[in-house]
Amino acid sequence: MSTKHFIPDPTHLVSAALQSLVLTNPGLAVDAPNKVVYRRPGYGSPQQRVHIVSGGGSGHEPSFTGMVGPGLLSAAVAGTIFASPSAEQVRAAIMSRVDHSSPSGAQGKEGEGGGGVLVTVMNYTGDVLNFGMGVEKARASGVEAEMVVVGDDVGVGRAKAGKVGRRGIAGTVLVHKISGALAAQGASLEQVAKVARLVADNLVSVGASLEHVHVPGRAKPDVNSAEYLKDGEVEIGMGIHNEQGSSREVVELPELVSKMLAQMLDQNDKDRAFVNVNSNEVVLLVNNLGGVSVLEMGGIVTEVATQLEKSYNIRPVRILSGTFMTSLNGLGFSITLLNVVNTDIGGPGMIELLDYPCEATGWSSPISKQTWEEKNTATREENASVDSEVKPSGLKMDGTTAQQALIRALEAVIAVEPEVTRYDTVVGDGDCGIGLKRGAEAILKYLQSHALSGDAVVDVAGIVPIVEKEMDGTSGAIYAIFLNALLAALKGQGQGEASPQVWASALRQSCDALSKYTPARPGDRTLVDALYPFVETMEKTGNVKQAAEAARKGAEGTKGMKPSLGRTVYIGGSGFEQVPDPGAWGLANFFLGLAGIKN
Repeated sequence: MSTKHFIPDPTHLVSAALQSLVLTNPGLAVDAPNKVVYRRPGYGSPQQRVHIVSGGGSGHEPSFTGMVGPGLLSAAVAGTIFASPSAEQVRAAIMSRVDHSSPSGAQGKEGEGGGGVLVTVMNYTGDVLNFGMGVEKARASGVEAEMVVVGDDVGVGRAKAGKVGRRGIAGTVLVHKISGALAAQGASLEQVAKVARLVADNLVSVGASLEHVHVPGRAKPDVNSAEYLKDGEVEIGMGIHNEQGSSREVVELPELVSKMLAQMLDQNDKDRAFVNVNSNEVVLLVNNLGGVSVLEMGGIVTEVATQLEKSYNIRPVRILSGTFMTSLNGLGFSITLLNVVNTDIGGPGMIELLDYPCEATGWSSPISKQTWEEKNTATREENASVDSEVKPSGLKMDGTTAQQALIRALEAVIAVEPEVTRYDTVVGDGDCGIGLKRGAEAILKYLQSHALSGDAVVDVAGIVPIVEKEMDGTSGAIYAIFLNALLAALKGQGQGEASPQVWASALRQSCDALSKYTPARPGDRTLVDALYPFVETMEKTGNVKQAAEAARKGAEGTKGMKPSLGRTVYIGGSGFEQVPDPGAWGLANFFLGLAGIKN
């Protein structure tokens, strides 16, 4: 549980967060005393006559205040963190922060009424009571108002939930989106409320988290308390206010997702079979509870969609992924399924309403209806490899001797990996040795089935894509640029013997090409401190052993050399005084192996 916060004062935190919505969307305004975010007059569809108000405790952003905007909510009321707003706040939002007048010519059919307010609230006692009281006060003042309570969580079954019923979690945003789109198109209060209830009645959701969250302003809990999960544990069914879930288990993601989907879809589980998801159209929402990386969310979405199709034959017609309803910085996610049914209002269906345009900072689903419905399956399968394009150049060398020398060089790189890694741990992030070793092993594997031909151009061309594919990071890019430039330089040498002078000339051209993409020069404490001495000595002597010794000397000289480039610059410290540059040392050992010199 992380207890660190940039803004530890919960009161200031909530008010500052509300103010940010005005800064990021000029169409919104904030009633600061009542903590209400609302659309400014004239911001939204001119035909809208029903306005939707929602809200709840803060800490679930972008729900609810981030969902205010055309096509979604007209206003949202914020409580303190994880606590319901008061009835007076709700009354202020309903009575004075949304428009109760009907647009010209939008009185509706006979009996439909001219406007009204729909209040949507999640099924938590404080929210239901305070929003319910606000609705009753509005009705007593002559405002047409309806309330829809959303309970979509299956994490707590019927037996344990009792009269309280299901909790409301991320599925609520689908209620907001679909009913908000219908209201924007001029539908009546009766129609909007009906569709909102239909959506709510056809939702199932469940969450899971690796840890509980710390609320700013509260004391740090005892590490031995139940609020802390053990290493490796995940709490299935945990609520969005740290409420206890259905179980704590040590499971990997595939098994976790399997258990979550079973709670949502197993019709034999009578304690949780709240909705029979049997529609031809199903919507999947995978929601970030606030602390999961975007990268990991992508992996979670793939796992959920794969299991839905494989185990339940469900291929969602829409898949939404993002941060819609959080639990502060909760390290967890929730899954929601909407069983799409007919709205029976003689108008747009649920999917059409889900696709309807909206403008709100909290709605992160930019894929258009057209893109979904095109179902484009076209791909590009052309092989990007240049192997087939390289023709024999006539630049000859002894393939057997060259292969033996190259294998020695690669084995030297693999052997020195622990040393390079140790150096890089001192002055970098510790990955240099592993990267060099990975590239060397990949080339060795390639040579087992692709012996060098003796044509310098063909042989270098075969190695270049391996380096490009297997070596990442900064050093990988440098080696890839250098080798591509070397290939181009060798092609320009013409036919004949690939003599030391020919190699030296090509290597010089490669250095010149590399210098266009990096400012690294000798004295900057980089691999260039080993590369340039090797090339310069080859130019002068044509002797590989002398060139390799020069590379070693250059690499050794980086010990104590103040860095000008690379990660060492901003890591700081005195590590550079203790060890040579890892990249330079790894490259020097490659050259020593090439020359047959044991380090």
